[in-house]
Amino acid sequence: QVQLVESGGGLVQAGGSLRLSCTVSGNIFSINSKGWYRQTPGKQRELVATFTSGGSTNYADSVKGRFTISRDNAKNTLYLQMNSLKSEDTAIYYCNVRQMLSPGASWDYWGQGTQVTVSS
Repeated sequence: QVQLVESGGGLVQAGGSLRLSCTVSGNIFSINSKGWYRQTPGKQRELVATFTSGGSTNYADSVKGRFTISRDNAKNTLYLQMNSLKSEDTAIYYCNVRQMLSPGASWDYWGQGTQVTVSS
């Protein structure tokens, strides 16, 4: 059974830092991407940062230069280092693994989410 478990969220002042972790357990084949998304009430979930299957990274424009995605393959763990946090970064952050099922078809695994609140 696949599980994604996030940790590291919390309350931080603007300008501060947090590091999120996501440990993935279970076997997932044909991974298309791994990364982090976030969601605020009334809005769609949005990409924050991901690794593609080729190992390259994608970042939302709003977090470039402030957030860094990394991974420890030996621990099956993803990280998101968030620096210079702003109030607009307040959201629930979700870990994601996207599995390629067939050309054009994929399945998303999600963690339970971790709340990040940035006070101004």
